Amino acid sequence: MDRERNGSVGEAWRVLWTSRAAVWAAGLLGLLWLGQAPGSEQFDPGGLTRPFSPLGDLLVAPSARWDAVWYLSIAQDGYSDSVDGAKAAFYPLYPLLTKVLGWFVGSTVVAGLLVSLACFFFALVLLHKLATLDLGARDARSTLLLVAFFPTAFFFSAIYSESLFLLTSVGAVLAARQGRWAWAGAAGALAVLTRNSGAVLLLPLLLIYLYGPREDASPRGDGRWWKPRYPLGPSLLWLGLMPLALAAYLAYCAIVLDDLFAPFQAQGLWGRHLVPLGGVWDGARAAWLGLRQLVHGSATPVYFTDSGGDPFSNAGQNMMLFGFLVFALVALVGVLRRLPLAYGAYTLVALVLTLSYPVDAQPLMSLPRFVLVLFPLQMWLARWLGNRDDGAVERGVAISAVLLGLLAAQFARWGFVA
Repeated sequence: MDRERNGSVGEAWRVLWTSRAAVWAAGLLGLLWLGQAPGSEQFDPGGLTRPFSPLGDLLVAPSARWDAVWYLSIAQDGYSDSVDGAKAAFYPLYPLLTKVLGWFVGSTVVAGLLVSLACFFFALVLLHKLATLDLGARDARSTLLLVAFFPTAFFFSAIYSESLFLLTSVGAVLAARQGRWAWAGAAGALAVLTRNSGAVLLLPLLLIYLYGPREDASPRGDGRWWKPRYPLGPSLLWLGLMPLALAAYLAYCAIVLDDLFAPFQAQGLWGRHLVPLGGVWDGARAAWLGLRQLVHGSATPVYFTDSGGDPFSNAGQNMMLFGFLVFALVALVGVLRRLPLAYGAYTLVALVLTLSYPVDAQPLMSLPRFVLVLFPLQMWLARWLGNRDDGAVERGVAISAVLLGLLAAQFARWGFVA
């Protein structure tokens, strides 16, 4: 057991520092070489992401951009100053941890960075344990590399909630696999308080409870696939912590914002509207029109008129986002075929939820960030690459790392990514 624990910690540490070094090097190089994107000052008028000297602000630049402004604002001022309720879309656990640690280190920016890095490290440790259970030691290491060097993995060290959500979601599934239901319910509740898709974790935890794989009990059954393989017991009640956590946040919003459903209504304030699986068709359409724009080679006519700004930039963004959608759908099929039912169900429902709230101006906005934390996708990719040839994993990680460097450089200079 100690050898297994030390192995997971060692693998996680090596992957953490190598991937974060790459992210910081690419971010700083992009910012120093290309400079900040024009008009970037308007994205943080209060200067929350630049509280230090020019050198200090430069060093934290790869982590303090875009939504970091919202998380830092909540950590410093809470939700009550939100006039239109837009802050309610950012769930409270990450800014709360940032605020608490900020009391000790004297800076919410440094605190947010430390929270993200610490959560990412422990998430890698737990993910290595989980992948070892399901895939074996070889593919477990590959899973860590594919997660840490995923093209949008710079979010794991940004002042964003991605690393915390990865930690809580992997922790919940691992605890369920081990039959530690109190821990599974607690981790699931923390995931619910981290982001709006955290409630989806209730589905895989229930499936693991009923159908496995579990290490705390022996399966039963008469061979019919639809009948649960494990009996119901009092331990199932621990999963009730998840809806209780959501109810607690909604009650807080009712008290502070006078709106019980503020977290859900805030999606409309960010341009998201419920269109079941609308992101698939709208994203494909936007990518096709973007391809036509690039092939045409002229800014007139504008083929995709739903968004303003440079049509070539919009075209490139929409094509990139569609590429992530293709990857997610292909990997989803692999997860459904090769990994336990609970993993496939979780990934499927999470993707359906994401693709059912498109943004008119950019239908697949944020999809690469949402796909980033769906760890079963990378688990399947690790297994698939590992079964091809000896160098397939290394080539896959290398290609992903190049894309990670390019996107990290763009993010650090306030170029919009995902």
